[in-house]
Amino acid sequence: MAADIEPTAKKTSEDRVPARRTGARAGARKALKPLRSIAIFGAVGALVAGIALPAFASPKPTEAAATTTLQQLAAVDAQSLVVASQATAAPLSRGTFSATTPEEIAKKKAEEAAAARAAAATTASAQFNSAGYALTSPGSGEVRYPLPMGSWNVSRTIGGGHNGADMLAPAGTPIYAAAAGVVRASAESIGGYGVCIMLDSVVGGQRVQTTYGHMIYGSRQVQVGQTVAAGQLIGYVGSTGRSTANHLHFEVWINGGLVEPMSWLSVNAG
Repeated sequence: MAADIEPTAKKTSEDRVPARRTGARAGARKALKPLRSIAIFGAVGALVAGIALPAFASPKPTEAAATTTLQQLAAVDAQSLVVASQATAAPLSRGTFSATTPEEIAKKKAEEAAAARAAAATTASAQFNSAGYALTSPGSGEVRYPLPMGSWNVSRTIGGGHNGADMLAPAGTPIYAAAAGVVRASAESIGGYGVCIMLDSVVGGQRVQTTYGHMIYGSRQVQVGQTVAAGQLIGYVGSTGRSTANHLHFEVWINGGLVEPMSWLSVNAG
């Protein structure tokens, strides 16, 4: 039996090399299997992310658009009009306006002017204290002194480009019409005269124009076109216009020519 059994031959180095190669291949295969699985899972995950993430991200632009302000919209398109949804149309009331004829307009203006004159007269009467002064100039002639006697003194008269007499008097002293006539001018500002009234009168057959300047604001008692009597209260002494002190600037023109006012008063005032 010993003879039937062949002795095991010893492996040479050439025989051991193929064996080592076969074992290396098997180890490499075992190492590649996990890597292949990782690669497959990675590919599947990338595919899922590519499909799912855009779907989840799609609401964001809508949310951003919802928060866009009216100012941003207007800046993008300046020609567009953005109106808030809460805006409502205001009702139009026909009672707030009316159509009138020229005659009705003129009548309305006349009524308003008359009301304004009455209000001005009432205000002035309440505002200025005339205690101690008569509300009409003393005397009975066609010509009266424009200020109460004893309340004034003359600082200067005509000459050197000055066309009237400056009669110094306390603020609020009554001013009277020097003669009966019609109011030619009455305003809160007439050049350097300040608050001023001008009257057209006829005295002794002569056309006489008298001017009363530098009155207190709001003190005029008569308006343009109004007829006044000699000695009637027309205003109060002030210092408006080109004036440095309370006084009445009084002018007299006869038939278009300038005359010295104090001399004319001394001759004609009754």
